[in-house]
Amino acid sequence: MTDVYALHAEIARLAKERDAVILAHNYQRAEVQDTADFVGDSLGLSKIAAGTDASVIVFAGVHFMAETAKILSPDKTVLLPEPRAGCPMADMITAKQAVAFKEAHPGLPLVTYVNSSAAVKAVTDICCTSANAVEVVRSLGEPKVLFAPDRNLGAWVASQLPDVEVIAWDGYCPVHDRVTPEMVIEMMDIHPLAEVLTHPECRPDVNALADAVLSTSGMLRHVATSQADEFIVVTEGGLLHGLGKAARGKRFYGVEPKMLCPNMKLTTLEKVRDTLRDMTGEVMVAEEIRIAALGSVERMVSVG
Repeated sequence: MTDVYALHAEIARLAKERDAVILAHNYQRAEVQDTADFVGDSLGLSKIAAGTDASVIVFAGVHFMAETAKILSPDKTVLLPEPRAGCPMADMITAKQAVAFKEAHPGLPLVTYVNSSAAVKAVTDICCTSANAVEVVRSLGEPKVLFAPDRNLGAWVASQLPDVEVIAWDGYCPVHDRVTPEMVIEMMDIHPLAEVLTHPECRPDVNALADAVLSTSGMLRHVATSQADEFIVVTEGGLLHGLGKAARGKRFYGVEPKMLCPNMKLTTLEKVRDTLRDMTGEVMVAEEIRIAALGSVERMVSVG
């Protein structure tokens, strides 16, 4: 049996020796979250990556997240414990396709979800996360925008900004997009007193059932202050660990079958330890792409 406590101690020792900060996304395994210096969503972790004094950033997440950290902190060594950890949504649009999307709608700004490659960020006008997508689009002051790659997040933005036409790319998160209203209603019948929290990556008909549509960071803040004691949480199951910490004594239920991102779950404590010990899994971004992508990412961070 793996000695989790021994691994945590070894990782802490190695991180100190390497002058490393460990960042973990909210969807990571519970034990990986518990070994991190900071746990958060893409926006929060991007801000930490931009401001850290550490020499090394270990990013327990997926590839686009580590790339974003490298874009913001080119002088840091960015390590991804599991190089195979990708994102199907990010793979649904290429830089060539993004350019063609813009050319098909001349003059319209392209807003790109941070769940995208560095090459796509390099041809976009401004990035966003699920936490600030509405504010990012509002900040542009445009009556019509392009949005990629998540059609569901684009639909959520459009629903919150009725005066803005959002032309969305046809991408999606497979984990969130497979959830149906029937799956949520089944849980509502079982837990009639529970608040329903959904993520904006869910389909519009699923979000229509929610008491609140929130990013992962928004969910963490909400449950800590809500008067409710029970919550149906419609997002990747890794968040339940953080929710339990944010609101101890409250109860959280996911939908069935469970929402699990196989890419997020590839990272293990052993892989975090190994990447620190061996300094493997370094993520690089070509300088010309990094420079081109930096403006769109910095604009995202500045919106907050």
